[in-house]
Amino acid sequence: MSKKESPMKTIVVAVVLSLVCSIVVSFAAIQLKPQQELNKELDRKRNILIAAGLLEQGSTQSEIDELFKQVETKVVDLSTGELVEPPKDFTQRKFAKDPETNKVLEGKADIAGIKKRSQLANVYFVRKGQQLDTIILPVHGYGLWSTMYGFLALEPDTTTVVGFKYYEQGETSGLGGEIENPTWLAQWPGKQVLNEQGEPVIKLVKGSAQNEHQVDGLSGATLTSNGVENTMVYWLGEDGFGPFLERVRAGEI
Repeated sequence: MSKKESPMKTIVVAVVLSLVCSIVVSFAAIQLKPQQELNKELDRKRNILIAAGLLEQGSTQSEIDELFKQVETKVVDLSTGELVEPPKDFTQRKFAKDPETNKVLEGKADIAGIKKRSQLANVYFVRKGQQLDTIILPVHGYGLWSTMYGFLALEPDTTTVVGFKYYEQGETSGLGGEIENPTWLAQWPGKQVLNEQGEPVIKLVKGSAQNEHQVDGLSGATLTSNGVENTMVYWLGEDGFGPFLERVRAGEI
């Protein structure tokens, strides 16, 4: 090594290069963030529309934006089931992390394995004229490896499934990951998720479903299937959207 190539010089060059690279990466992240947020919002709209049966896979951004004009976005207080004015910058995930706006779930109360949830939640309405046609609920729960996020669309009776769409999960590819498979999701429309008393009754079963309260479980993915069922039980129950759905059935919403 020559005198000009001293260890100190090498260290300085490495530090300067690292600093330059970090600045470039940070600048790129800042510049790309608005586009990332737009893509995230577009994906949310797409999955809501698919769950509601209003959109096929592969539609363009302009088609999605136009169709989403049919969807009303509301916020519900889960403890009362009442619609409320949304707080500024409301997102369920952000509110679920804040001790001032979340509810901690423990023991048997946390059947979905989510540990905590926001006290408020989004709901989405599709109307035909003045009549409520479809209700879309965001749901999530833990499977084998991950929290699985989806949208469940119901008819105005709050019992009959219009459609179901998972859009974010980290389950095993080819096994639990099949919850995103359109073929598996296609069996949900027409299923009855609540009984006459408004209690969750949907079940994922091994083998073939035998009635309107059953859905075929995922082959080789028992824990993921259990997670899907537990997600339905929680979010359709009294600690989830149950009070809200009761108000819908009563004609208050």
